[in-house]
Amino acid sequence: MSKVSPDDKRTMGLRERKKAKTMAVVQMHALRLFRELGYNATTVEQIAEAAEISPSTFFRYFPTKEDVLLRDNYDPVLVDAFEAQPSHLSPLQAVRGAMVSAIADMSADELATMRERNELIMTVPELRAASLNSLTQTMQLIAELAAKRTGREPDDAAVRTFAGAIIGVNISVMLYYAEHPDADFAVLLDEALSKLEAGLLL
Repeated sequence: MSKVSPDDKRTMGLRERKKAKTMAVVQMHALRLFRELGYNATTVEQIAEAAEISPSTFFRYFPTKEDVLLRDNYDPVLVDAFEAQPSHLSPLQAVRGAMVSAIADMSADELATMRERNELIMTVPELRAASLNSLTQTMQLIAELAAKRTGREPDDAAVRTFAGAIIGVNISVMLYYAEHPDADFAVLLDEALSKLEAGLLL
């Protein structure tokens, strides 16, 4: 296997940052148009025009209109935050610490965008349905992280159940947050995961 030179790494890093920046600009204009015109009334062509790109460029970044809200760059952040958690923590404690710290590192603008995206995803039926695939992918990611930490396989029944429970908590928090946008998402998530850690006794 050939080695990647420092110059190649720099080039790839620049490319990824440029891609992330373009995605963020497109999402910003999409959110504004959804707010002004409504989600269903907004077209890909209108979003592309507002972002000063062609529709074909839009589809290079987002395969569908739904993806402009569902896709983000948070998975690598979650992975890095999880792997940075102390080794003595349980998988649940590590996930909790990673998720809360990732949110804590967001800027005010990023948090505002997340709140608006979440509200749309949870209130527009098409988006809520489409988000299932995205959440399933995140569940698989959590399963892989937990499996690596515990020395199990990602398809282990207990590992999958663990990942499913984490996603279930996230869905419940997302729904509550959509109905109470003034709440602190990080606090909501931390409290919900702490209840899961305590055995979720009702």
